[in-house]
Amino acid sequence: MSQAQDVVELILQDHRRMEDLFRLMRSVEADRAAALEEFADLLVAHALAEEAKVYPALKRYKNIDDEEVEHGEHEHDEGNEALLALLEVEEVGSEEWDSKLEELVEAVTHHADEEERTILNGARENVAMERRAELGAAFLQERERQLKAGCGSVDNVRRIVKS
Repeated sequence: MSQAQDVVELILQDHRRMEDLFRLMRSVEADRAAALEEFADLLVAHALAEEAKVYPALKRYKNIDDEEVEHGEHEHDEGNEALLALLEVEEVGSEEWDSKLEELVEAVTHHADEEERTILNGARENVAMERRAELGAAFLQERERQLKAGCGSVDNVRRIVKS
């Protein structure tokens, strides 16, 4: 199996891209609004794909802690709330924008770190490569569907946060 389809590797690739986008959003030389737009789409599509296709499957493995998976879903909610707060700031680069960005960075970084240590390490150790490839394909398909639907728009993020 190629690493490109391993659900663990795909999730890790998204986490690294999010870190790159955080750097761009912090940089006064970068197109911070464009970086935020890409980040919003990626974060929402990533979380929805995990919750729809990956987390339910991982709960079936006895060596992967269900509480960690449910905690991951709760942290997605926190990330979405922090994302919405940043999306609603009027002026990119203002003090308020920088403050909301740091809250978002903290929420997402905390979640990614925990997810990598608990859920993804558990998946790597306990889920067969073939199954990880199946989950990777399902994750990618759902993630792509969400991206095409413009999932990171402020209106959609608002709807997700309020539901």
